[in-house]
Amino acid sequence: MESDDTKSIKSIAKGSFLETKIDEGFFVLTYQNESNTVEVIERDIDSSFIQFHFCLKGASKFHFNEGRYLLDILEENSLLLYNPQRDLPIHLEVHPNSWLVSVLISIKKFHGLFSQEADYITFLSDDNKDKKYYKDGSISPSMAIVLNQLINYNLNSSIKSLYFKGKAYELLSLYFNRSEDANVEQCPFLVDETNVIKIRKAKDIIISRMAEPPSLQELADEIALSLKKLKEGFKQIYGDSVYSFLFDYKMEVARKLLESGNHNVNEVGLKVGYSTASHFIAAFKKKYGTTPKKYTTSTTNN
Repeated sequence: MESDDTKSIKSIAKGSFLETKIDEGFFVLTYQNESNTVEVIERDIDSSFIQFHFCLKGASKFHFNEGRYLLDILEENSLLLYNPQRDLPIHLEVHPNSWLVSVLISIKKFHGLFSQEADYITFLSDDNKDKKYYKDGSISPSMAIVLNQLINYNLNSSIKSLYFKGKAYELLSLYFNRSEDANVEQCPFLVDETNVIKIRKAKDIIISRMAEPPSLQELADEIALSLKKLKEGFKQIYGDSVYSFLFDYKMEVARKLLESGNHNVNEVGLKVGYSTASHFIAAFKKKYGTTPKKYTTSTTNN
């Protein structure tokens, strides 16, 4: 009997994925076609998910748009798929004697691996919601070891979920590791590694000075980066512009301060950078659809 977070996903043909839920919005799928015939497997996936597919041996063919677009994945190769504008359900023809491992992770969960501020950010803003990614690459020897461990799992069933969780994180770490192979495709959401530290410093600066944040040019000067690279890099890492990010962060801080019950509306507004209560109330209502006072009342009554 399978556990709640591990189940077979039935397909319209002979094949079926073995799926393990790693976390909310995070799944590992494995499949082995040990037969002498092509097998078809299917799974619905909505547009909020990034897909990583790894072909450990054999070959498979993806069908998209009702078969009008085909994409091969060959032995020892990987494929990253992401399109926020349309769903990319799996319809896969798996060749005989082929092994596949797939990792499905929501965009929010994925960004959460790189940023502690995931809950405060609207990742797919108007400026970057149209980006889509189809990237192929080779499977490195270290990745192949992890993939084989996932395919050939034979430990106690009670630790399977924990084991798969560790291996899924290890696999993604290796996928985005630069040092092993300079030609490995990098995370499409991250700027050049030399600038990442500077961008994160910029984030720390605006958070620490959220009541009186620097201008964009002042911020760029402080982290020794051009204004253009600051804007582009910040959006790539945190999924939003500097000030949109700061607004969401300030509103989250304000919400938590109100919930604590230790501050009145004016005090909270001042702490997050609003010199007048009316401006803070308008901002809070824009974010949460209600006034700070009504929000406080609703939380204390619950």
